[in-house]
Amino acid sequence: MDFVFNFQEALSAFMVLFAVIDITGLTPILIDLKEKSGPINAGKAAFYSLAILLLFLFVGDLVLKLFGVDISSFAVAGALVIFVMAIEMTFGIEIFKFDGPKDSVTIIPVVFPFIAGAGSFTTLLSLRAEYNLLNIIIALVLNIALVYIVIKKITLLERLIGKGGIYVLRKFFGIILLAISVKLFASNISSLFNSL
Repeated sequence: MDFVFNFQEALSAFMVLFAVIDITGLTPILIDLKEKSGPINAGKAAFYSLAILLLFLFVGDLVLKLFGVDISSFAVAGALVIFVMAIEMTFGIEIFKFDGPKDSVTIIPVVFPFIAGAGSFTTLLSLRAEYNLLNIIIALVLNIALVYIVIKKITLLERLIGKGGIYVLRKFFGIILLAISVKLFASNISSLFNSL
């Protein structure tokens, strides 16, 4: 495939990926994770997210076929992790214990499933069918740059929002996250069972 830059395609792909990754909506969730498990490494989160998404863009179909896994399986797995996080945020209970190495929260759940999750994977496959590869890569890199900036400045955002604002946002986005996880699970569980 020829690499042909098209501003409109790149902008369109950027907006689609921005809506799917939803780094602005993730802000209160990231603040909540930071309070529980310590700082999230912005560089690692951006690097691993970009690496995983680029890898999936080029060889996603082959990798999934190799392991006998489909997008529905990723979506259901991601939905379960998101569901647990939503329950914690909404009801103020701790289910997900961060017992891994210091920066493990950066990988799970920040990189997967929040940034490089089933939604991002399926979106990339859809974009690949419609847009030139160069424009998708540009859109992806710009989105990951935004992810890096938001995670890097999360303490500043936390100060701007305030403790009361964080509490309200945590509860609100906990419910939103719960709804997203249920929708993601419901829309993929039937196709997952059909493929078994």
